[in-house]
Amino acid sequence: MESKASRQGNHSADQHAGQIHNITDEDLPLVCPLPSNSQWDAHPRVFLTLDEQGKAVCPYCGTTYVKGSAE
Repeated sequence: MESKASRQGNHSADQHAGQIHNITDEDLPLVCPLPSNSQWDAHPRVFLTLDEQGKAVCPYCGTTYVKGSAE
């Protein structure tokens, strides 16, 4: 049986699931959660690597980061 504390811990990370954040060069190196995020302590900080399309997905909360093109 899952404890109340573990459900609450998962809830804060679940709040960010499916979110998409556009990032710039100023956000690199990319970490999740972002330092500017109000829930910066929702899960352990993880460094993310962008793929060839300029995207990364956090393995903890599922937030997607997309690097915008400089035009």
